[in-house]
Amino acid sequence: MSAFPVHAAFEKDFLVQLIVVDINDSMDQVADKVAYHCVNRRVKPREGVMRVRRHQTDEVFPRNMKVVDSGLSPTEVIDVIFE
Repeated sequence: MSAFPVHAAFEKDFLVQLIVVDINDSMDQVADKVAYHCVNRRVKPREGVMRVRRHQTDEVFPRNMKVVDSGLSPTEVIDVIFE
């Protein structure tokens, strides 16, 4: 595992959390790892696909893109949103 820390803001959550993902994780895996810390804790579960985007932009990453290919910097803020 090659640890890669990101700050994650989950849609409808009031916290930004530091989450450690792997550089070989897909964006779907990143979304799942972030959701683990938010959904059913502070955020109600919803139907739909979770997507990862660069914080406060319209740049939504492809679901199968790997972290290593995303151009993200360590500790950069990402948003996880429902599509």
